[in-house]
Formats: sequence, structure tokens, C-alpha cells
Amino acid sequence: MNLRVPGPTPCPEEVLQAGARQMINHRGPEFAELINVVHASLQKVFNTQSDIAVLTCSGTGGLEAAIVNTLSPGDRILCISIGVFGDRLAQVAEAYGADVVHLRFPLGEAADPDKIREALQDDLSIKAVAVTHNETSTGVTNDLRQIASTVRAFDKLLIVDAISSLGCIQLDVDAWGCDVVVTGSQKGFMVPPGLAFVSVSDRGWDASKISRMPRFYLDLEKHVVARRRGQTPWTPAVSVLFGLEEALKQMLSEGMQAIHQRHKMIATQVRNGILGLGLELFARDLEYASDTVTAVKIPDGIKAGDLLGMLRNQHGVVLAGGQGPEMEGKVFRVGHLGFVDSSAVEDVMAALEKTLAGLRA
Repeated sequence: MNLRVPGPTPCPEEVLQAGARQMINHRGPEFAELINVVHASLQKVFNTQSDIAVLTCSGTGGLEAAIVNTLSPGDRILCISIGVFGDRLAQVAEAYGADVVHLRFPLGEAADPDKIREALQDDLSIKAVAVTHNETSTGVTNDLRQIASTVRAFDKLLIVDAISSLGCIQLDVDAWGCDVVVTGSQKGFMVPPGLAFVSVSDRGWDASKISRMPRFYLDLEKHVVARRRGQTPWTPAVSVLFGLEEALKQMLSEGMQAIHQRHKMIATQVRNGILGLGLELFARDLEYASDTVTAVKIPDGIKAGDLLGMLRNQHGVVLAGGQGPEMEGKVFRVGHLGFVDSSAVEDVMAALEKTLAGLRA
């Protein structure tokens, strides 16, 4: 089966084998060595000197941790949305009593840094800004470097959902001034689901000291203090950490710059293949088209379910449908992140060509 959804993504065989190892004592010296090696490797991938909390939860759990560790009920936060996952950040903040200022952009477009600047100029009471780096529902990547520069000019805290970008698309956490950055194990890191990683800058820790949102399991200070002792505060997903250690070895061996270039090359191959089939990309501007997931408009006269079903049942290719009420049935999505090469894309395009011909016959 050729699994090409935005996540979970396929895992290298060595990662799967590592995850099949026998359990160890998560309060013993073997685990201490494991968590410290993983932490040091994660810092290299994040391009940060800051502490990174390793949480046993989904990426959404990491986003919740980012919110509850930095804000208090009533704090105003500017939530930038270009799709479903930008909306999710706002929903999390609202659930904990933050005063959310919504800044939405048309689906298929990237966020406009000038509009963000205007929003911050118009409301000086905003404490933090939350943004998705790469929106998997639309296949669009925000210009995070420029957004971060804009936010820092106003001295606001920047919270970043990098779940489908970090490890695939360039993101220099410290150099760009990103205060809290969240990602997960199941996408670019080539590991099964189960872990979230949250980096916190000095500014982020300062915000945490005065934050009054309730937290217990997701208290990032507990995780950082425990990691410095070679532990986690709660029972971790040990098997996933075994796999992560191996995946990080492979990533750093390939080199982050090489990984970014590989994703650019494969994304171009995907987009060229889609356009060559006469299909239309959902991203309105190729400059902001994602290097990890491509959203494609469903052709007229074809039902999304029929297309995805035939691809899976007749050709062994698994793609994703549209996510959210505004996208469901209107697009399909090709994931090309993590453990992926050109041959996998070639298989997808060949299957798409045959499927479209069959549905149009």
C-alpha cells in the first residue's frame, strides 16, 4: 500500500524495528540516555538552544500545551487562520478562556504579513500571536520568517503550529524568533503517532511564569525539569521514543538542508504531475504551495469518494480527502513528507492517471 496522506506517514523499516524493542525502565539509566540523546537531536532539527518538551500525546496536545503554558484567561491572542488547523488553534485558546481576535484569510491563500501588522497596530492589547506554518487542509505554507519578524516588531509572543512543516521545510526557531513551536512525531519525523515536541524560548518561559490557565499533564515546566533528570513526569510512549531515536539519526545523517531540498524537489514533481494530468491545484499562488502536502481540486463530474476509493482498491494508493466542511468533497490531498522519494510519487501519478481515465469512461 502506498500511503500518501499528510500523516501519519510511512516509517522506515529501521524505525519500525527500533520501536519493536523490549521495554526498559523509564526511571532507569537506559531511558535517561535515550531521552537526552533524543533531546539533543531535536534541538538540531529545531535549530534551537532552548529546552524542548517531549510529550506523550498528539500534535493537538502540543498545541494545547503551548496555549495553556503561556496565557491567562482573558488574555487577547491574535489567531491567524488560512484553514482548518489555524481555526483549531483559535478553538483551543477559546476553550481555556482566552480573548481570541480572529484574522482569517481566504482558503488557498497564505497569510498577508501586512494585514497582521495592521491588526497588531489596531489593537495594542494583544499579548500573543498564533499561526500555522504549513496548512495541510489547503496545501499552503505561510511565510513564517516574515510573520515572525512582524510579530517581534510589536514585542508579542509568537506561537507556531509546525506539525506538518518542521523537519521538512526550513524553520530556524531561534534565528526567526519563534517563542513556542509545536510539532509531532507522525509526519516529517517518520515515526508512528504518539509524541509531540514543544520548544519554548526565554520569552516563552517568562510568559509561563505568569500564566494562569489550568494545566497538569501538559505543564511544560514539569517535562523540562524531569528531562534534566533523565526522565519524563509521566509514563512516556517508550516504543515511539525508540523509533524516534533511530529516525533522528537518519535525519541528521542526511542533513537538514538536504532534507529541505528533497522535499522541494518532490513537491515540484507532485505539482508538475498534477498539472500534467489537467488537474487544478487548490493553492492560488505557487510561491506559497506547500512542500509537504498538495491539495487538488476534484474535477467536475467526479465524486471524491469514487476517486479515493478506486485509487485505494484498484491501485493500492491511499490519498486524503478534503478536511473540514468547506473542503470536504472539493479536494483530495497528496502527502509528500517524511519518508518519501520520487518513485513513490511516480506510482501516485500513474495510479491517478488510470483512475481518472476509468471514472471518465
